[in-house]
Amino acid sequence: MTAVSSLPARPANASDIASNGGPSQRIALRRSAVLHLATLLFIMVAATAACVTVASHLGARAAIAAGLALCTILGTATVRWARAAPGALKIGSEGLTVWCRAGILRVQGRIARCSQWSDSLLMLHIEEDGGRVHRLLIAADMLGRDAFRQLAVLARRSAHVF
Repeated sequence: MTAVSSLPARPANASDIASNGGPSQRIALRRSAVLHLATLLFIMVAATAACVTVASHLGARAAIAAGLALCTILGTATVRWARAAPGALKIGSEGLTVWCRAGILRVQGRIARCSQWSDSLLMLHIEEDGGRVHRLLIAADMLGRDAFRQLAVLARRSAHVF
C-alpha cells in the first residue's frame, strides 16, 4: 500500500464533500486477521532464513544479532503499514473514497486497475484527478461479504472501462 501519510489531511466531515457518485454510506473496515497472520509468518520465516544464512558464515552470535535486527526492521515496517491501513471506504458509481482510521479523507478517485485473488483479496489501483495512483489492498475479512462483492464488481468493471 502506498504511504498515504504524506497526503494533505482533509477535514473529517469530508464525506459531505466526497463526490464519488451519490449518497451511499461509508463502510467501516475491520483489521484483517488474515493479513496480520501472513505478515507475522513472513517475519518469522525471514528471520529464520537470516539466522541460518549468517550462522553458517559468521557464527551463532552474529546470527542471533542478524535475526533480531531483521525482526526489528520488519516489525517496524508492519506497524507503519498497519497505521496507514484504511479505516473506511465509500463505494460510488464513479469510483472509491478512502478514509484513514482517524476519519481523514485520504484518497478519492476512480479505480484504474484491479487484481483479485479468489474471493479473498483485492488489490486496487486508485487514480486521483491529478493522476497520482494509490494502491489499496483489501482482504475479504475487512468488510462484509456483500460489500466485498460489490467492491470487486465495481473494480473489475472500472478497470475494463478505462
